[in-house]
Amino acid sequence: MKTIESLGDLTGKRVLVRSDLNVPLDGTTITDDGRVRASVPTIKRLLDAGATVIVMAHLGRPGGTPDQKYSLAPAAARLAELLAQPVTLAEDLVGDSAAATVKSAKPGDVVMLENVRFDARETSKVDAEREALASELAAFGDAFVSDGFGVVHRKQASVFDIAKILPAAAGNLVQNEVEALSRAVNEPARPYVVVLGGSKVSDKLGVIANLLGKADRLLIGGGMVFTFLAAKGYGVGNSLLEEDQIDKVKGYLATAEANGVEIVLPTDIEAASAFAADADHKVVSADAIPADSIGLDIGPDSAKLFASKIADAKTIVWNGPMGVFEFEAFAAGTKAVAQAMIDADGFSVVGGGDSAAAVRGLGFDEAGFGHISTGGGASLELLEGKVLPGLAVLEA
Repeated sequence: MKTIESLGDLTGKRVLVRSDLNVPLDGTTITDDGRVRASVPTIKRLLDAGATVIVMAHLGRPGGTPDQKYSLAPAAARLAELLAQPVTLAEDLVGDSAAATVKSAKPGDVVMLENVRFDARETSKVDAEREALASELAAFGDAFVSDGFGVVHRKQASVFDIAKILPAAAGNLVQNEVEALSRAVNEPARPYVVVLGGSKVSDKLGVIANLLGKADRLLIGGGMVFTFLAAKGYGVGNSLLEEDQIDKVKGYLATAEANGVEIVLPTDIEAASAFAADADHKVVSADAIPADSIGLDIGPDSAKLFASKIADAKTIVWNGPMGVFEFEAFAAGTKAVAQAMIDADGFSVVGGGDSAAAVRGLGFDEAGFGHISTGGGASLELLEGKVLPGLAVLEA
């Protein structure tokens, strides 16, 4: 994979950087600036090299048309604070404002183009449409740096097509992500433990299939666990259940046993009367969830069990919370997993998405983990063993 060094002397050059600034907002207030902070090292590196930096990014799903609700203005303001210098946001992506903003920028300046998803061509399935937008974007720069790991699994104009037009390289963030996840997936020190959670087992099918030949233990929690419990013949009450995946899960359980892979399921569940922060709740056995209850977290015994299964691991990968951690009453399982990863001596990877949000939202020190990914979907596809278009296009 080509890195920034391959671009040569960048003094006086205009460098387009695809960052991932898709941050959660409460109105116009960023509630988790992790992705903005993660974008800073590459931008600073390019500025130190004497370049003019032109940032491209997306926010939300505006549907291919401008929508002020999805403006990058909050991200531009936060980036300016972190860089301690102005970040000029253009009013459009490739229109008059963008052209004027880029033209007026000097070496050492940072400008940001408005949300790339304000243009439907960015995510078009038609190659020619994406290529046309990529060409318009490429006209603004002399080189391209891909630093938005959260989008490298997408074949999009500002991620994939532009890299075929301009001299292109991976930024610090993408390089670090690939190295950390490859270390965990391809050359794991053992025991190799993977913790999977989140709402749907269908989102993790490919990952589970791939890991059944690689991991030593799979710890299953979150909403997806109820399909596993159902596959064992247990009733799950009103809990999230994908009935069409039960046979698939039965097959995974059989394959795991045949391969000597330990699948660890909860022994108890925090069951609630409703999906609500203040719902009545109680701990029940995993094989005896009441018919009128919904499981919202793994139980205290399961939290201790999971922690014990993580304790001796030399490689730990975690993707997906153990429960509805946004509700304090149902955050204990997720807290236990995070703390166990910090306490373990092994190399730990938090696989982005809700897991990374949980780490920050629950107040854990990010330095306690070996690596926290910025890309949930991209990290999952790497765990699944897929080729990611935005990385493949950067190969030397």
